[in-house]
Amino acid sequence: MGFRIEKDLLGEKEVPQEAYYGVHSVRAAENFTLSRMRVHPELIKALAMVKKAAVQTNLELGHIDPEKGKAIERAADEVIRGELLDYFIVDAIQGGAGTSTNMNINEVLANRALEILGREKGDYDYIHPINHVNMCQSTNDVYPTAIKIAAVNLLLPLNYGFANLQEALQLKEQDFAGIIKMGRTQLQDAVPITLGQEFSAYAQGISRDRWRLYKVEERLRQVNLGGTAIGTGLNAERKYIFMVNEKLRAITGLGLARAENMIDVTQNMDMFVEVSGLLKSAAVNLSKIANDLRLLSSGPQTGLGEINLPEQQAGSSIMPGKVNPVIAEAVNQVAFQVMSNDLAITLAAAAGQLELNVMAPLIAHNLLQSLELLGNGVEMFRKKCILGITANKDKCEEYVKKSYGLVTALVPYIGYEAASEIAKAAIHEGKTIKELALAAGLLSEEELDIILNPQETTHPGISGAKHLKARLKTKGVRFE
Repeated sequence: MGFRIEKDLLGEKEVPQEAYYGVHSVRAAENFTLSRMRVHPELIKALAMVKKAAVQTNLELGHIDPEKGKAIERAADEVIRGELLDYFIVDAIQGGAGTSTNMNINEVLANRALEILGREKGDYDYIHPINHVNMCQSTNDVYPTAIKIAAVNLLLPLNYGFANLQEALQLKEQDFAGIIKMGRTQLQDAVPITLGQEFSAYAQGISRDRWRLYKVEERLRQVNLGGTAIGTGLNAERKYIFMVNEKLRAITGLGLARAENMIDVTQNMDMFVEVSGLLKSAAVNLSKIANDLRLLSSGPQTGLGEINLPEQQAGSSIMPGKVNPVIAEAVNQVAFQVMSNDLAITLAAAAGQLELNVMAPLIAHNLLQSLELLGNGVEMFRKKCILGITANKDKCEEYVKKSYGLVTALVPYIGYEAASEIAKAAIHEGKTIKELALAAGLLSEEELDIILNPQETTHPGISGAKHLKARLKTKGVRFE
């Protein structure tokens, strides 16, 4: 493998002859051996879109020779298609506010353009990474703009994922509508509920997340492209600033707009904190649902065992026959990572100083990772878990019959104190609520059958009131 010699401010450096990157990328790769994770490919593609918009604008304004400009545009198209990604060698975590990543793409596009024109890589006298590819730009307007494009491009499929998950939960709500079970508060018996009602709550929570994520895209539409170094637009003429944003809208197909105050959007990263906060909210709901499903499916013989999760893989290397809720467990871990990422994004955004936030690479890495993780996690959860859930109807109904939770339905008829005594006796004597209330002579068997009907207890109002109103009104019970 041969090398070519390239120069920068600090001196000469060997670069592999076949590499499309150059001296700036090599130095950054040597300096930042931190996460051993590359820059997210969606960010690379978004940067290529920004570069394409810039070169199209410079071509139209006559700032660049057509042959050079067209070659750079063609190289950008290749990166947008997902080609040349192996030559983006800079670590995702880096100093310099994203300059290393910006120079990496400048060099890749310059060298690929040179190759397209039949010239040697590194012939920067003809096409230069900064003078041509980075013309009228700065890392400080290019990089934040690209983060927003990449984030929106990951947000859109995530939104569809949440819509599909909501639909899957609503299907289970319908399937389980007639299955009575015990509701629980603080992991203790509460009052009856249907399994369908439980799933309706899950679906409603996901519905809120879906709406939030749909609306939050608006926060990412204002970009500072054309603001150059600090948002003032130095070295970018007014025609360029307006035109480059129009070109970018056409290339991305997104409703992007030039920020009214580009200085603000250059130095402040609070919009990323807002987006991340809503991703965290979604992660919280996903984790809660995953926790519930793990509890409800626990056992199967010695746990709650009210539902069955689809079996996806053997669960133990030592215990034969064991199957674990691995999909729900993975969803929990996705959620925890997203929550952790949100803290990193918050701290990084708060660390901005004066006209620039140098922590943008950490924000980009964590935000795009959260979007991708959630997108993959939601689809996995739906396909490999939610759609295949089945109910153990008999087990659910058995718990209702055995539980003292039904005693709550008697409170309007016999009072809280008497109901408490029955509940206490049920726990210690192992008898049912009906047996104890009947033995105490508090209500007739017919009345108890009506009041303690589990279906009656899962709706608003006093259980059995519409049937027993006339009969029990003389006992001081109010139904109005």
